[in-house]
Amino acid sequence: MPNLHEGHREKLRNRFIQDKGFENFEDHQILELLLFYARARVDTNPLAHELLDRFGSLKGVLEARPEQLMTVPEIGPEAAALISMVVPLTRVWHRCAMESPVRIGNSREAESYCLSILAGERTERFYVVSLNAQCKVLGRRKISEGSLSEVSAYPRMVMETALNYNAHSVLLCHNHPGGTCAPSPEDITSTIQLQQLLNGVGILVLDHIIVANDKTYSMIQHGDIDYRIKRR
Repeated sequence: MPNLHEGHREKLRNRFIQDKGFENFEDHQILELLLFYARARVDTNPLAHELLDRFGSLKGVLEARPEQLMTVPEIGPEAAALISMVVPLTRVWHRCAMESPVRIGNSREAESYCLSILAGERTERFYVVSLNAQCKVLGRRKISEGSLSEVSAYPRMVMETALNYNAHSVLLCHNHPGGTCAPSPEDITSTIQLQQLLNGVGILVLDHIIVANDKTYSMIQHGDIDYRIKRR
């Protein structure tokens, strides 16, 4: 038998995804969406209102202990545990956000960082590592994964990644499984093209590191590219 509430649930999920948050949600809708994942076949709208009435506010619901939540009919252990996770997860996120990010200050540190990402991988992978003005890592993204012999660096995805992180500079890296870490002519050509593209929006390419087994190759150190072409 089809779930009569699935259409409403899908609309709320899509709103959350499109809005990238709860800014346009009522408090009861936030609880509804949360409870979907614990009460798959129950209309969670009345349940959300019941929780708000019992605990006085969304804050009161989220801060309630599991045993308190379970005094509300239809709130079992799964739903109580799910609701109770929200505030502790927020604390975890804040702790992670406050941790000191990795700083990449020279080619040796860049090579070490790229080894930690790519050492031992059996297929070629291409990563963009975004950094701020102090050369601290804002985040990294795997752009593509190829066969044993090739990987593509998609310019649009590279640009999108750097802009999404509001990067001051980027570190590019990919691997050559089972082979030499020396770059191919295509590696150098594509790197220069990416460098010119990113320079056009004021983003510096610090280096392109190639990893092969436990060896690394720095295009900057070998003179294949020069990050000083950046123009303001």
